[in-house]
Amino acid sequence: MRGWFPHPREKGGADTGPSPVDRRKTGSKHHLICDGRGTPLKVITTAANVNDVTQTLALVDGIPPVAGRPGWPCRRPDALLGDKGYDSNPNRDELRHRRILPVISRKGSPNIKGLGKLRYVVEQTFALLHHFKRLAVRWERRTELHDAFVSLACGLICWRRLKKAGSDRVTKSPG
Repeated sequence: MRGWFPHPREKGGADTGPSPVDRRKTGSKHHLICDGRGTPLKVITTAANVNDVTQTLALVDGIPPVAGRPGWPCRRPDALLGDKGYDSNPNRDELRHRRILPVISRKGSPNIKGLGKLRYVVEQTFALLHHFKRLAVRWERRTELHDAFVSLACGLICWRRLKKAGSDRVTKSPG
């Protein structure tokens, strides 16, 4: 039974790979899709050397149904914003086939004007996610444990946003 789990002296684990920044260390990377307000909808953990473009469709397919207006829950976004790491003609075609407008800068061309302000929402969500120190540096060897902590962190981020939105609606009574 000991062969199923990593030994205490072993490093790494599943979904780790060479870091593009520091080649002698292995690591993992989070891929994130969020709504326009920065609420995380889906997070995928991969090895550090996995290209962002390979996870685009997995992130879009992983969006859970979002209820709000009366009728069927919304399952897909109207548009998808991404940086140059997500630039791929097959992915653009597949997103258009799913009736999603790709707003992604092309490699080798100047950035889309104003995209930085919109991408800031995603970077802010990454900062909130990595504010949980256990996620900023991966200590778990098993991907299931790390993904459980990521899900818990996303749930806490959503709960804090709902709690804050609820307190904003409460008005102070006079007197």
